[in-house]
Amino acid sequence: MSQRSKAIAALVVTALLWSIGGVLIKWVQWHPMAIMGARSAIAAALLWAIARRPRFDWSLAQIGGAVAYAVTVALYVPAVTLTTAANAIMLQYTAPLWIALFGAWFLGERATWADWLCIVVSLGGMALFFHEGLASKSFAGDLLGALSGITLAWMMLLMRKQKHGRPLESTLLGNILAALIGLPFMFGRPAPDATGWLVILVLGVVQLGLAYALYSYAIKHVTALESVLIVMLEPVLNPIWALLLIGERPQGWALLGGLLVLAAATVRAVLLALQRPNSGGATPIVQSP
Repeated sequence: MSQRSKAIAALVVTALLWSIGGVLIKWVQWHPMAIMGARSAIAAALLWAIARRPRFDWSLAQIGGAVAYAVTVALYVPAVTLTTAANAIMLQYTAPLWIALFGAWFLGERATWADWLCIVVSLGGMALFFHEGLASKSFAGDLLGALSGITLAWMMLLMRKQKHGRPLESTLLGNILAALIGLPFMFGRPAPDATGWLVILVLGVVQLGLAYALYSYAIKHVTALESVLIVMLEPVLNPIWALLLIGERPQGWALLGGLLVLAAATVRAVLLALQRPNSGGATPIVQSP
């Protein structure tokens, strides 16, 4: 397999691992920000072990990627509690639009017609998928969800900026920051039981740590936009876990929307795998330094 094919496979696995978060978090009886902090602390420990000897160059891209990661997590958790889960995930996954808009200026990577088509089909499919839950209940929650879409986009852009470096360190620093943000919420509340701690361990090791190790590898070989279009499988996979583990069944519109997102991501991944690599898969406007 070429590096690009391995990167695509890594992104598909990343989406699969990210998708288990929603159903697992429901099993933990603790403050959401405390859960966020605990799982990020565990993920940071794992990422440090994977990096072995982390190299922190303290560049703007490395620090910016870490801050964007931590802010994305900190925005998304309260967004889910203030508005519907459907609104929160839909608004966060407006990230491809921001990457398409800023990618040409920031990275010199132009969105292709296939990218724009995939964005339109995927967002349309997600709208159908979450059709029943797209009634706004909170302007504040929707605002936080929309902001998390922007910060998610910048996290991916800043990690892609480090394609010749070590984007893994950005996720390591980001998880350390997220752990520090969540630390105050861990005190003064009943701690989770043994099952809860086991779930938090799985969240930290599998859903964050391994997933971001894979994403950090993949982002070096595909563009930021290509990466987010493939991991848009995550919101579709979430309800599949809910069906298997807690018996929540998607309805007709959800099935149709899920198929659209799945088809768009699959077609984009196949086209990407067949595309002849140029500078890590980018469609350059200007030569990267």
